[in-house]
Amino acid sequence: YPAGFVYVFLGLYYATGRGADIRLAQYIFAGLYLLNLLLVFRIYCRTNKVPPYVFFFMCCASYRIHSIFVLRLFNDPVAMAILFLAINLFLDERWSWGCLLFSLAVSVKMNILLFAPGLLFLLLKRFGLLGCIPKLCICALLQVVLGLPFLLVNPVGYLTRSFDLGRQFQFKWTVNWRFLPEEIFQNRAFHALLLLVHLAGLGLFALHRWHRSRESILSLLKDPAERKYPSPPLSIVFVLFSSNFLGVCCSRSLHYQFYVWYFHTLPYLLWCTPTPKLAHMPKVLLLGVIELCWNTYPSTVCSSLSLHICHGLVLLQLWYGTAPLPAPHAPQPSRKPAPLAKKAQ
Repeated sequence: YPAGFVYVFLGLYYATGRGADIRLAQYIFAGLYLLNLLLVFRIYCRTNKVPPYVFFFMCCASYRIHSIFVLRLFNDPVAMAILFLAINLFLDERWSWGCLLFSLAVSVKMNILLFAPGLLFLLLKRFGLLGCIPKLCICALLQVVLGLPFLLVNPVGYLTRSFDLGRQFQFKWTVNWRFLPEEIFQNRAFHALLLLVHLAGLGLFALHRWHRSRESILSLLKDPAERKYPSPPLSIVFVLFSSNFLGVCCSRSLHYQFYVWYFHTLPYLLWCTPTPKLAHMPKVLLLGVIELCWNTYPSTVCSSLSLHICHGLVLLQLWYGTAPLPAPHAPQPSRKPAPLAKKAQ
């Protein structure tokens, strides 16, 4: 893991009497869970998309999420809590502080990089190419500062092991690919195909769902003041959450603790599109099926296939529910006959 993970869990190690006081560690993670919910609720209040009753399912209906936080004490919740704090800062237009916290979250768990394509798009849209370079430097500089004690001793070892993109996962733990033979699951060609699908999905969303201006997407490289057409308002939350969800859908393997990567974003992804009254219950049912898939241990062919079907349905409604509205047509000239002139007196 990167350096931020080492510092966080080193602090927990000493705070709990060298790891002996497990109950105290659980209290700390319970507090982290409540903080995480507070940060998520603030994001949802700002977006005003999700009906209030859905928050019951977010808080009370997931055994797996409670287990990940309070029983298992994984680092994934720590990274996600910092990430949600960064998103709150982005919503408050505090981009430099948000980038700092985003980088801190990456230093705890590398899965935060799934949000990075969306963040890069937002930075280009908000600041242009030259304007976003200082923000990217903030992200990079923090990684260097946190990793400095390890970079000075063994830079190659630290970089290759902390950010190991080629890590091989064990088939017995996979939640999403159980229906495949293990030979295919471990095949590098399969991994490369997933990466291509991921990049293609990001490209399609960037071109046709995130980018709303009449100009080419290359206009994002310009200074915002020099763009020909002003961009319509864009949901920061939609770009970041959809970027992460695309990465989750194309992951080489999802383990049980990875559920927290996107659990708290699912209500937004399901309700951010226009929702008729009759469509509310199917969306709640979809949340329930996803929860059931993550609570099936060990995973089965049926549970992993069901998870992919649910992910596909979410992607379809994101794609078609956020389609650009057709351009308004110019009003047609009136075809009514001109009134007849009055006869001369």
